[in-house]
Amino acid sequence: MAMIANKCKGTIVSVVDLNADRIAAWNSGNLPVYEPGLDEIVSQNRGKNLFFSTDVDEKIREADIIFISVNTPTKDYGAGSGQAADLRFVESCARGIAKAGGGDKIVVEKSTVPVRTAQMVKEILDSANNGYSYQVISNPEFLAEGTAMADLENPDRVLIGGDTSEEGQVAVEKVVSIYANWVEKERIITTNLWSSELSKLTANAFLAQRISSINAISALCEASEADVDEVAKAIGTDSRIGPKFLKSSIGFGGSCFQKDVLNLCYLCRHFGLPEVAGYWEQVIQMNEYQKERFVTRLLDSMFNTVSGKRLAILGFAFKKDTNDARESPAISICRRLLEEKANLAIYDPRVSKSSILSTLGWSEEQAEGRIHFCSTAEEACDRANAIALLTEWDEFKELNYASIYANMQQPAILFDGRNLLNLKSLREIGFRAHGIGRD
Repeated sequence: MAMIANKCKGTIVSVVDLNADRIAAWNSGNLPVYEPGLDEIVSQNRGKNLFFSTDVDEKIREADIIFISVNTPTKDYGAGSGQAADLRFVESCARGIAKAGGGDKIVVEKSTVPVRTAQMVKEILDSANNGYSYQVISNPEFLAEGTAMADLENPDRVLIGGDTSEEGQVAVEKVVSIYANWVEKERIITTNLWSSELSKLTANAFLAQRISSINAISALCEASEADVDEVAKAIGTDSRIGPKFLKSSIGFGGSCFQKDVLNLCYLCRHFGLPEVAGYWEQVIQMNEYQKERFVTRLLDSMFNTVSGKRLAILGFAFKKDTNDARESPAISICRRLLEEKANLAIYDPRVSKSSILSTLGWSEEQAEGRIHFCSTAEEACDRANAIALLTEWDEFKELNYASIYANMQQPAILFDGRNLLNLKSLREIGFRAHGIGRD
C-alpha cells in the first residue's frame, strides 16, 4: 500500500487495523516491520495520500477498492488441522465490508488464499442485500521479504484475476489501472479468479520444492565428498533450470512457504488427488529432515552431548534483511538444542527478544540461565563451545573470526548453516568448521 501511494499520487490509500498499538507504530518513526527502503517511502507519503487508521468502517464506506490483506495461517484445530488455511480473518473482513456498506465496491484478495476462496467472499457480500454490487478480484503478492520494495518497484509480473463477466472485466481493468502507473502492461497478467488464486500457491510450492531438492542433494554431497555449491553452480547454468533458489541451507522458513505447500496438499486431498498431495508433502518432510540433520551433525561433532555447553546462535530471522522469525529454521534447531540441555547465546540484529521467546514458546522465567540475548555477535560467541550460523546476515561475513576463536572454549566448532563463510580460512584459524553439503 505504501508503494501504491508512492506511485499513484492522486489516490488516497488508507491502511486500517483493529490493533490500535500496531496503527500507532505505523504512524510513528519506529515502524513495526523492518524492510529495507520501507521507512523512507512511508515517511514520504504518510499524511499526504497514505494514512493509517483504526476507523475501519468509515474507511470501508469511503473506499472504491478494498484490499483484504490479513493473515491466513495453517489451521490448528478442527477439520483440516495442520494443513488447511484458516480463513476466519478473510471471512471476518468480508462480513465487515458487507455490513459497512457505502456503495459499490471492488474487493481485492491480497492475502494468500486457497483456490475458490473468492466464491466464499462473493457469497457473503451478496447476501448483505444492501443494494450495492461487489466484484471480487484476486491479486496475489509475489514479493520477497528483504527485497520487497525493489520487487514492488520492478516486479517480474503483477497477477490480477477476476470474473469473466462484463462487470468482472471492468473491475479487473480498474485494478490494472492502478499498477499501470509504474508497471509495463506486458508485465500485468490477467486471468480468471481461480487461476490467479492457484498461481500463488503453485509459485510458492515450486520455490520451496527447489530448496528441498538442493538440500536433498546436500546430504548426498556430504556422503560422497562432492561440494553442493559446485553442483548447484553446474546445474544452475542450464537455461532450463536456472540458478535461483539453489542455495543449500538449513531449510526454508517464513510465513508463506510451509503453510502454502500444506494448503496445496489439503486442496489436493479435498479434490480426490492423494498421490499429488503425497508428492508435495515430501517437500515439507525434506525441509524438516534438513533441520534435524543439522542438529545431528552438530551433536556428533561435540561428542554427542551439548548439555551445559554454551552455543552461540548467530541469526534467528528466517532470512537476512527482515525482522520476521515466523517458521524460521532457527526455531526448530534452537528447540532441539534446548531439549539437549544446551545453553544458547542468541544474537540477531533485527529480531527482538520478545519475538524469539514467543516463537520458541519459552517465558522469560524459563529462559533464565538457559537463553542469553546478546547485543553483538562477539558477545554471543564469547566463551562458547560452538557457533551455529543460522541466518545469512551480511555482517557475519565481516566478523574477526581469529579474535572470536581466541575467546572460545576449545576445541572451537563452527557450523555454517547458510554456506556463508570460507571454511578453509576458518580452519586455518583453528576452527573445526562445517558447512551444508560441503566439508
